[in-house]
Amino acid sequence: MSNLEKQLAFIKEIDKLKYIERKTRLFNSPRHENDAEHSWHLAMMAVVLTEHSNHDVDLLKVIKMLLIHDIVEIDAGDTFLYDNNKSHDNFDEEQEAAKRIFGMLPEAQGHELIALWEEFEAGESKEAQFAKSMDRLEPMMQNATNEGGTWSEYDLHIDQVGKNALKIKPGSETLYKYAKGLTEEGMEKGYIKNGKSD
Repeated sequence: MSNLEKQLAFIKEIDKLKYIERKTRLFNSPRHENDAEHSWHLAMMAVVLTEHSNHDVDLLKVIKMLLIHDIVEIDAGDTFLYDNNKSHDNFDEEQEAAKRIFGMLPEAQGHELIALWEEFEAGESKEAQFAKSMDRLEPMMQNATNEGGTWSEYDLHIDQVGKNALKIKPGSETLYKYAKGLTEEGMEKGYIKNGKSD
């Protein structure tokens, strides 16, 4: 296959991301978001909110991470953050998916995207930390506009939601403070339970 044929095959394959439904709903809406919408929204958030990153970041690298971070869910499926019935330790399954899907591309491109996906998953670089802060913030904002959304639906406690919000902090102190405000407001409105989960 030529490079173009491989690239076009990959583009067709990732169309499947549009069919992976998430638990969170669109802002002020009963409709659930899909993975493609989620990835696009995070990339736009990074463009708009870069000034609030704790560090100077390579914005193009952050955008690439956000556009590809959930592509593995085409094979591995979406694991809801607060799902207690499914293991969250599915890195091996997702890595196999990354190798298969990104492996459809010409070798150099495939290696670049696998490396970016692994860097995002590790969450250690400043770009990965900022990208992950986008990934944590968006569903919190969605829940705040949907009468608690998954917070209410899954009877979540402040320790669970607060632990999630804390993961925004390494990428952006400013956005962490905003997310903390959302959790406090969620508690006041009864969307998030006080105290600790069982």
